[in-house]
Amino acid sequence: MPKNLETPRVFVAATRMNDGKTTTALGLLSALQQRRPRLGYIKPVGQRFVDIEEQKIDEDSVLMQRVYQLEAPLVDMSPIAVEPDFTRRYLESSNNETLVRRIEKAFDRVAWEKDFVLVEGTGHAGVGSVFDLSNATVARLLHSKVVMVTQGGIGRPIDELAMNQALFEREGVQILGVILNKVIPEKLDYIANFARKGLRRRGLRLLGVIPHQPLLSSPTLAAIRDDLEADVLNSTAGINNIVDRVVVGAMSVHNAMHHLTPGALVIAPGDREDILLAAGASLNRVDSTGTLAGIILTDNIRPSVAVMKIVREMPYPVLLAEGDSYQVASRVHDLTVKTRPSDTQKIQMIRDLVARHVDVDALMELITA
Repeated sequence: MPKNLETPRVFVAATRMNDGKTTTALGLLSALQQRRPRLGYIKPVGQRFVDIEEQKIDEDSVLMQRVYQLEAPLVDMSPIAVEPDFTRRYLESSNNETLVRRIEKAFDRVAWEKDFVLVEGTGHAGVGSVFDLSNATVARLLHSKVVMVTQGGIGRPIDELAMNQALFEREGVQILGVILNKVIPEKLDYIANFARKGLRRRGLRLLGVIPHQPLLSSPTLAAIRDDLEADVLNSTAGINNIVDRVVVGAMSVHNAMHHLTPGALVIAPGDREDILLAAGASLNRVDSTGTLAGIILTDNIRPSVAVMKIVREMPYPVLLAEGDSYQVASRVHDLTVKTRPSDTQKIQMIRDLVARHVDVDALMELITA
């Protein structure tokens, strides 16, 4: 077990992937920092990672460290990164004790001289069971109580919570309460009222109901560029533009002009120079109230030299990607949107949402009781 058993801590888990666990953790850290300035953060088991100084570090650990300037080595905030062959190697060697010690020592270093530590899980309670480190097991190892995050609603969230609750209880881990995320704003009070009743029947407390914000589910051009491994044909100014809607340029220029609206991402073959020229012309329209989010040219076809001069002057990114327009549009549609340190608008919104809609004081009382 970790040596540090005194520093208050909470384990943030979710009923399934993409329920908003990281978003909630990001907002909770901001609220907690106002109450306990010296904060620690750790994601014991991570599945999406980046390479930093020859170390594989979970993306969420990088996000928290850069946003909140946390004083701990990234390698301790992300002790285990599940690489593609991680599970196979574990099943061959079953080095559970080594992994447990790595998590416990990393936690002790993260918690050193801290007022509070937030532990972020990975997916639902059972994720990691294949290598004997499920979320429920890790929460027990770290002697942490749990807050569950689930998507808004009444029936399905409570059904999913019941399954997760059973696994945590089997490990002897206490769930302090539940945060409902992505709730339709018009149904906020209605959902809160019935969810509170349903949770109470399971001995669970409703700690917050966060309304759905489309902005948080919208990708930036930077995220799309990285996912497509696309080239930027002009300035990267506006690379953090948020995409409100996607327009596939499989239409006449006359019809396309109606879709060249602020926040739109236009996807078109690289040889549709007529659409590029129309986009350039739209910038000079008298009734123009804003610009596109960006343009993606597909099939890896570069525009002619003359059109490239116009592209370089466009005030938003123009990307060049492989694959046809349908393939590119499908990848953009299926992109899992993760908050990045550069997403300042989203981060501020997340902070405000958690501060306004989650009872952080009640959570702190439950943790330290």
